[in-house]
Amino acid sequence: MAKFKNNFRCVILSPKNLIFENEVSSLYIMGDRTEYELLAYHYPLIGLVRQGDIIIDWKRQIPIRSGILRFFANECTILVEESDKTMAASKKSPAEPVKH
Repeated sequence: MAKFKNNFRCVILSPKNLIFENEVSSLYIMGDRTEYELLAYHYPLIGLVRQGDIIIDWKRQIPIRSGILRFFANECTILVEESDKTMAASKKSPAEPVKH
């Protein structure tokens, strides 16, 4: 019997830095038309990301100004324009909960 991972690879990049790279189980994103959550094996997707936070596994948030996202072959790559708070957020411990 085949076993599937419930995770996917996520890479968040800016022109200057690698902001995040790891296996994740979910991403919550503010898209250009709506907000959505990406899970493993999501249908292939290309979209714009609005200013706000990318929320990783409902535990960590990375603020951005804007970006473009590609989800394909169980891998998500997001190219972003950093906000002033992006680098500080990318250095936080992954165990810190998201504040609503």
